[in-house]
Amino acid sequence: MIRRYTLPEIGAIWSDEARFEHMLRVEIAVARAQAARGQVPADALAAIEARARIDIDRIAEIERTTEHDVIAFVSQVAEAIGPQGRYLHLGLTSSDVVDTALALQLRAAGELLIRDCDRLLASIVGRARAEAGTVMMGRTHSVHAEPTTFGLKLAGWAFELQRGRVRLAAALDEVATGKISGPVGTYSHLDPDLEVDVLTALGLRPDPVSTQIVQRDRHAALLAAIAILGGSLERFATEIRNLQHTEIGEVQEPFKAQQKGSSAMPHKRNPIISERIAGLARLLRGYAVTGFENQPLWHERDISHSSAERVILPDATIVLDYMLVKMTSLIDGLLVRGERMRENIERGLGLHASSRVLVALVEQGGLPRDEAYAIVQRGALRAADERRALRDLLAVDATVAKRLTLSQLDACFDDAAFLRHVPAVIARLDALVPPLPAAAPNATTRRRESHVGR
Repeated sequence: MIRRYTLPEIGAIWSDEARFEHMLRVEIAVARAQAARGQVPADALAAIEARARIDIDRIAEIERTTEHDVIAFVSQVAEAIGPQGRYLHLGLTSSDVVDTALALQLRAAGELLIRDCDRLLASIVGRARAEAGTVMMGRTHSVHAEPTTFGLKLAGWAFELQRGRVRLAAALDEVATGKISGPVGTYSHLDPDLEVDVLTALGLRPDPVSTQIVQRDRHAALLAAIAILGGSLERFATEIRNLQHTEIGEVQEPFKAQQKGSSAMPHKRNPIISERIAGLARLLRGYAVTGFENQPLWHERDISHSSAERVILPDATIVLDYMLVKMTSLIDGLLVRGERMRENIERGLGLHASSRVLVALVEQGGLPRDEAYAIVQRGALRAADERRALRDLLAVDATVAKRLTLSQLDACFDDAAFLRHVPAVIARLDALVPPLPAAAPNATTRRRESHVGR
C-alpha cells in the first residue's frame, strides 16, 4: 500500500524486516522442539539462538542468484550462525515457515484492527447517546418518510460495526493456523507432535490436514470479513456525504482552520474523508475477490496465490486500519446541525404525518383503509404541489372533519408520537458499550448548580 494510506504501526507489521523476523521465530521454535527431541545438538541450538539475525540486504543479494526468497533467507541466517547453521530449517519445506509466519503477521495486524473497531465503536455509541434526542427526518428513496433521531441512526451503525467486528474476530481466529508438516503434509521428516509443540509455542493452532500449504479458504474468509466491514464503513460515509449536501446540510465533516476545499472555489467544504473511505472500500472488495480466486490451487499446492497474497493481505489490513482510524476521527469531530434538521422537517409541510392520519381515520374515524388512504393521499399530493401544510388542507376536508376532531387531527402531527420508543432502542447500546457511571456531584459542581437560573 502507498505511504499515504499506511499508518506507521500496521505498516511496520508488513515490512520486509518484520516478515523475515517472523520467519526466523518459526525456524528457532522448530530448532528448539528438535533439540528437545535430541535431533539438534544443544550447542547448535545455543548458536542458533545467540547468532541468528536478519540481514535484508544480504537476503536480497542471495535471492538475485537463487530466485527463491526462502532459500535466500535460510542461507543468510545460516551464514550468520556459522557452522551450526546447518541445523537450521532441518526437515522443513518453505511453506512450513512462510505460512506459519504469515499467520503470525495476520494475528498482529488483526490485533490492531480489533483495537481500531473497539475505538470506533466507543465513538459511535458515545455520539449516539449524545444525539439520541436530535430529531431529524428519516428518508426512504431519498424522500421524506417519518421522523427519526440522529442518535438512532448512529445506534444502527454501532450494531452493524459490532457485527463486522464479530465476523472479523472469527476470521482472524481461524487464520491463526500454521503447519509444520513437510512437503505435502505427510510429516515425512517431522513428527506430528513436534508440529503441536512448535505451534503451541507460537500461539497458533495446527492445520488438522494440510497439504504443502495451509489451505486458503481461511484467508478468503478473512478478506471477505474485511470487505464486509469496509462496506459498512462505506455505508456510514455515504450517509454523511448525503447529509452534507448543500440542499440538506444536516451534518458536516470537521474542517480545520487552514483547510482548503477547492483550488478554484474558496467556499467549498467537501466531505473528503467520507469520499476517501468510500473509494478505499472498493479496494477491499477487490482484494476479497482475489482471495476467493486463491482457493482452488492445483493438487497439493501451486504458487499462483503467493504473488497475489503479497499484495492483498498487507494492503487489505493496512487499508482497513486506515479507514477505521479515519472514521473514528470523523465521528468524533462531526458537526451535527440540529437546527437544519428541524428546518428540513418543517419544509416537508407535515407530509410525514400522513401515516398517522391514515391510521386515525381507520381506527378513530371508522373508515375502510382504502378509502382513508385515498383521502390522505389526495391531500398530501395537493399539499406538495401547492406548497401548503397538509394539516391545513385536511382540517377543511369535509370527510376528515366529519371523522376526526381538530384535536385528534393535531395529535397526528405531534412528532413526539413517532419517537416515543427511541429511548428503549438507544438503551440497547448498553449491551455494546456499558454507560459510564454517573459521577457523584462534588462541591464545585454543587456550587455551579446552585447558581443556575440566577
